[in-house]
Amino acid sequence: MFQARPGPFRSILILQTKHIGDLVLATALAKNLQLEYPGVRIVFLCDARFASLLTANGAASEVVTFRRSHMRGTPLRRLQELIVTLVRLRRHHFDMTIDITDTRTSRFISGLVGARVRVGYHPSERPLRWFERQPANVKAKPFGYGGQHFLYRYLSPLEALGIELRVRFPALQPQPSEIAKALALLDKFHLRPNAFVAIHAGASFPGRRWQPERFAAAIDRIWAETGLDVVLVGGPDENEAVESILAAAKTPIVNLAGSVQLETLPALFKQARLFLGNDSGPMHMAAAAGIPVVGLFGLQSPVRWGPVGAPSIPVRPSMPCDCVGDGLCERPDPNKACCVWRLEVAHVVEAVLELLARTKTALEAEM
Repeated sequence: MFQARPGPFRSILILQTKHIGDLVLATALAKNLQLEYPGVRIVFLCDARFASLLTANGAASEVVTFRRSHMRGTPLRRLQELIVTLVRLRRHHFDMTIDITDTRTSRFISGLVGARVRVGYHPSERPLRWFERQPANVKAKPFGYGGQHFLYRYLSPLEALGIELRVRFPALQPQPSEIAKALALLDKFHLRPNAFVAIHAGASFPGRRWQPERFAAAIDRIWAETGLDVVLVGGPDENEAVESILAAAKTPIVNLAGSVQLETLPALFKQARLFLGNDSGPMHMAAAAGIPVVGLFGLQSPVRWGPVGAPSIPVRPSMPCDCVGDGLCERPDPNKACCVWRLEVAHVVEAVLELLARTKTALEAEM
């Protein structure tokens, strides 16, 4: 086995080109590397949309970006994007690459960056075809440390490198400038720290989105039971769900969807009393910010993708699921199954009230 410990390692590239949740989980890998190799420069390769999230929250020294939309374009456009990305990466003269994306493209990039240590998975998540090769000279298990959660897939390279696992969970640390932005928002909308629930009704895939009318009903009951303010967060592409909630709810709601930059969300979450939302990137961001999280799941198992590192309750309907999306669901793909639609409002509200009660003592002790 290749022994990487002696170093020195001045710069490490982490290839994580997928979604926000994956990036958040991968920050635990980056933190352990920083502790093992003091002064090392951690650089992520990720979609340009997510770059500021990592640099503004202490997860990366730098980010090299690419446009994922171009990688799904014509062969010429894909080739152009690859060449531009590779040129930018090779200028860094990386000592190590860690490919946790585990795709044909990421393996190709890892092999051409020129690092002397290249970490990849063995076996790959998708079996390599006869003409493909695994460029890694350090091979990580698909899931390290005996864990089932995807977090342990992203921590597995540490085990392969012989690095002690010191930080088990992701933690986002917003820069002072982001904290100032979050506090300014609270002041603008007359919100008190630890006195509002942050709610995210969106998700990347339709099958993961709980119905807006049920969110509205849950909001009304939570507000009536607790008196906590309610803040909606999300991207500008989630306006349809947000508008439906605003139209159906009787509770006064502060709508910040589309008006808070991605890099500021962790700082805003740190001021919240609790997060309620679908299985999505903001759910993982809220957990990494350290606040209580109620996550809503469908076919996707919370054992594999639930919130980690903060008090949480994942809510999921009984399985196997009686299909409520006839003609829409395409099992076994969890992104195309509508099982989350079966969650009842009472079940979700009960989880919120339980988690609020469970974390009340700890909050009072801090105050």
